Amino acid sequence: MYRFILFVFALLAVVFLSPAKDERSSLRQGFVDLQEFVPTLIIDLRYASGDNFVGKRIDGYEAKRGVASQQTAQAMRNVQANLVDYGLGLKVFDAYRPQSAVDHFVRWASDPTDTSTRADYYPDVAKKDLIPEDYIAPQSGHSRGSAVDVTLIDLESKEELDMGTRFDHFGPRSHAENIDLSKSQRASRLLLRTVMERHGFKHFSKEWWHFSLANEPFPKTYFDFPIQ
Repeated sequence: MYRFILFVFALLAVVFLSPAKDERSSLRQGFVDLQEFVPTLIIDLRYASGDNFVGKRIDGYEAKRGVASQQTAQAMRNVQANLVDYGLGLKVFDAYRPQSAVDHFVRWASDPTDTSTRADYYPDVAKKDLIPEDYIAPQSGHSRGSAVDVTLIDLESKEELDMGTRFDHFGPRSHAENIDLSKSQRASRLLLRTVMERHGFKHFSKEWWHFSLANEPFPKTYFDFPIQ
């Protein structure tokens, strides 16, 4: 009887004293929460809101949570540590992107009647050309978990540095090699690219904000788990 009572007390201790499971922290193996891994990052996940080129929350983004492969997160940690020397840091607009979100982009781009965001996001490119010109694609490196969309911020003011265009501006002015910019805008883009490449990322020629980990862990897998 004594042993039975001890067993009951031990069982109750496990049930009531164990920390509650945080469902939000449960991620697919190999992926981490960027904010938890690099607490000083600013996460501004545009596709989890209507503040994006589609004009509404994107499929698969159920929470404003930056997620990436662990290797990508480690590289981001190294970038962030390097930027401190300049009094700067990273703001993350997007990281892992479910395939369902990519499909949402393609459906939107294929609808010629919805041009409500053109003035803000693609004033110099016809909507029908967004897919042929590779601004939107049926598959994205983001879905492999090792691509990020980022910009630089001043650590003191938290203000974004002027990069010449807004995030997700589709057109020549956003191309990485565009020289039709002010001296400070070119310098800011060059600094971002230099530090990202120093820590294992490669840039995308048509988007100054887009970087992919060169040695990504899932080079052929396009994931579709939602961001929760």
